[in-house]
Amino acid sequence: MKLKKKILVTICVLFLIILLMFLNLFSIAATSNNPGLISSETAILIDGTTGEVLFEKNSHKPMYPASITKILTAIIAIEEGDLSDNVLVSKKARDVDGTRVYLEPGEQVPLKKLVQGLLINSGNDAGVAIAEHMAGSVESFSNEMNRFTKEKIGVDNSTFKNPHGLFDINHQTTAYDMAMITKYAMKNKEFREIFRTKELRWVGEGWDTTLYNHHKMLWRYEGVNGGKNGYVDQSGTTLVTTAKREETELIAVALKANSSEAAYSDTTSLLDYGFTHFLTQKFSKDDLTTIHSAEGYNIDKNLFFTAGVNIPIISEVNKDGLLVIKDQNEKVLLEYSLTKELKKTKKSEEVKMVKFSPLVIITYLLVALYIVFLLVMIYLIRLRSIKSRRQKYSSFKYHH
Repeated sequence: MKLKKKILVTICVLFLIILLMFLNLFSIAATSNNPGLISSETAILIDGTTGEVLFEKNSHKPMYPASITKILTAIIAIEEGDLSDNVLVSKKARDVDGTRVYLEPGEQVPLKKLVQGLLINSGNDAGVAIAEHMAGSVESFSNEMNRFTKEKIGVDNSTFKNPHGLFDINHQTTAYDMAMITKYAMKNKEFREIFRTKELRWVGEGWDTTLYNHHKMLWRYEGVNGGKNGYVDQSGTTLVTTAKREETELIAVALKANSSEAAYSDTTSLLDYGFTHFLTQKFSKDDLTTIHSAEGYNIDKNLFFTAGVNIPIISEVNKDGLLVIKDQNEKVLLEYSLTKELKKTKKSEEVKMVKFSPLVIITYLLVALYIVFLLVMIYLIRLRSIKSRRQKYSSFKYHH
């Protein structure tokens, strides 16, 4: 009997040890400071609001982008074109290789519809039609693409030779540049709406169908609100993905994955890591008022920074009016020069004191009228009372 009891106790202890080991491994995995193995040759994860790099792997290495090029083509068309324009499709656009939306020569298509076909169905013919409409030729539009990335977006490690991403030995970009191009594009409401579209009815002269977005994570992963994939032999699979949960929006780029599923797997790991460990935080005027050393300073806009989940932050303003936000590990999350608050003059305060809204003025008038009414009523009541007493006195005097 005692032997059975010892065996039972031993089994319970061993089970407890195994359970604790499992929980410890789970805890280590949950708090890992990286997303694990990323098989794509280059990759990056950024905060889509602040641009903070949360993870990178060879993110500045030149790579062939394939069809994720179309993100840049789309934002140029949206920002610098008129989406209501009718675009005349050329034979050159119709004859382009690769994925198409089957445009016909001589067909007139609204520019917005071409952008939709470009992003949702990855139409290379739509890309050429856009380029020819915007700049006269693919070559001229490519020059515009390179100017746009440098002057408007601020990235300069990319060289684009066409609007669709078909292979050209000189058509190269980096994971970092593509993340920043996507961050820029996502500020545009029209772009965001098209980028997140899962399906679209398409009626054209050469094709009547329903387009389905090629990016499968729009259906698979919670919070994904946009994306573009690409492939040519030289580039392997390329993938750009945006996802938002609450106030945190992330952008993941994976270049030269061995397959589309490998790219999706890498992107899932990147997004899981990002949403588990980071969040976008806002710093407003109200937050500034809670800092004692910020007295006399002001900010004219909301500020955003990336912070670690469950990591306390410290906000302070130094003697030069520099707002510094850092975490408990002394990592600086945000620096911003504040403006001096203008002191109000006595005259302006006096003017402010006599300024009332129409509603306040009406309220005061009604109260004043009510008081006048009460005073009149009191006066009339007293007057009537005096008259009544006089009549009684006169009657008494008459009878005596």
